Parts: sequence; structure tokens; C-alpha cells
Amino acid sequence: MRREENFAIQKQTLGKILAQTIKIGIIQSNLIPMFAGLTLAMYTYQIRLHEKIPEILFALIGSIFVMGAAGAFNNLYDRDIDSIMERTKNRPTVTGEIKPKTVLWLGISMSIFGIAALALTTPLAAFLGFLGLFFYVVPYTMWSKRKTIYNTEVGSISGAMPPLIGWSAIYPDITHPAILGLFVILIIWQMPHFYAIAIRKHDEYKAAKVPMLPVVKGVKRTYIQTNIYLIILMVVSFLFGSLSLGLVLVALLLSVLWLMLSIFGYKKMDSEKWAKSMFIYSLLHMTILFSTVIIYSLTGIFFNL
Repeated sequence: MRREENFAIQKQTLGKILAQTIKIGIIQSNLIPMFAGLTLAMYTYQIRLHEKIPEILFALIGSIFVMGAAGAFNNLYDRDIDSIMERTKNRPTVTGEIKPKTVLWLGISMSIFGIAALALTTPLAAFLGFLGLFFYVVPYTMWSKRKTIYNTEVGSISGAMPPLIGWSAIYPDITHPAILGLFVILIIWQMPHFYAIAIRKHDEYKAAKVPMLPVVKGVKRTYIQTNIYLIILMVVSFLFGSLSLGLVLVALLLSVLWLMLSIFGYKKMDSEKWAKSMFIYSLLHMTILFSTVIIYSLTGIFFNL
């Protein structure tokens, strides 16, 4: 009995180590916009769910593996930075619970399987999966994160790939205004979101010498730049106009509320509380918007059966 208990504990520990290495939390959150792109494509082109079951499964599997590979490569490369920062110092790649060689092969294997799975949907989905992985590992992790205050902007390109992958897995054409809207919204969303994190973790980023905007330029500059991005986010909402006035209004309302929170919150709160409120709202914004897109799309598909 004790041997079985020890085996169960070891299995649980191994699962936890792997989950932290591939950043399972980020994978889960990114699957929401992936499914938003996927279901929106099905609604836009009047494709029924049962017609695309293999593509849906391969899009899910491929996305999980590609995003997991990106997380593994990032953890492998950033061990020096992660060891300094409080929120990352207990990652398995820092503590030595998993060997660098193991992480490297894990990342390579997941990359191959992930891109191969996406290729079973459409070649475009596989290419976008590769592109997202490449941008996250090379331009972001290996260069801009350590070199420029615009690292968030560079990293946002890979962070906005999930809806494109989901859409292209169903329909290999990403020029429709609706999917471009999801893509651009997710790019712009990342700046206020990560600026808020950087303000809250200012001292940690400073100690690790990561040139986040608030660390280098201060909170006021970050506040101004945040508001500029939120105004852009409001404008981008109108790209949904080709599909639904309702989606336009939801996206627009969420962005207007975010801008109001930014302006009035900045005046009434200290920078720490303001950043915390902005971070929490960013999560609500993404969850509500992309969940609305999924529900709207699925409802439209079922009504057209």
C-alpha cells in the first residue's frame, strides 16, 4: 500500500513539474480566444459542428502542444531572470526539479507534434502555429524582453495568434474583418494587461534588469500609453460590424469601461491599487468578450442547422 501511495505522490509531483514547465495556466487561458476564432469561422461560413470534428480536435491538440512548447522554451532561456524574481523563482527550471536538457527535448517534441497536428487541419494553421512559437521564443524571449521597453508589443504578436489559429483550422483565409478584429483586439489588450503586472512587480523586474515600460519610464508614462491603447481598442471594436452590431457594442462597452476605470482609478488610487484593478479588469474583459463571441457563434450555428 505504501509503495502505491509513493508512486501516486511521485506521479502527482511529476505532473505538477510538467504543468509548471509548459505553463499550463497560460495554455488554458489562451484556449478561450482560440475557440473564439474557431467558432466564429464556423458561424461566418455557415459550417456545422459535425462537419469539422477532426479539425476541432486537431486544432485543440495542436494549440496545446505549440503553446506548451513556447512555455518550455521560455522557461529554459529565462532561468537567470526567473531565479531573481519572486513570482518565478520556484519554477522547476530554476529549482533544478527538471533538467535543462529534458526541457529542451520537451520543447522540441511538443513543437513537432503541435505543428503536425495543426497541419492536419490546414497548412495555414500550421504556419501560424509555427509563427506564434517563433515570435515568442526568438524576437520576444531571446531579444526584446531584455533589450527594449517595447518588449510587450513584440511579445503581443505571438500572444494574439490563438484566434487566428482557430479560425484558419476551419477556414484557411484570415482576411475577414471579424477575425482581424479578434487578432488586433488581443494584440492591444496585452499592453494594459502586462503594464499592470509590471507596475505591481516593479521591484522584481528592476532587480532582474528587465526593461518593462513602468520600470524604465515610470507610472505616469505607462498610464498615458495605457489610455492610448484603450482608445485604439475602442476603435477596433467596429471591425465586428461586418458580422454583428451586438458584438460591436459588447466590445465597445468593455473598452469604454476599461478606459473609465483607468482614468478615474488613476486619480483616486495609488499606483499599486490602480494597477491591481486594471489587471483584474483585463481578465474580465478578455473572458467576457471572447466568451460572448463563442456563445454568439455557437448560437448562430445551431439556429442555422
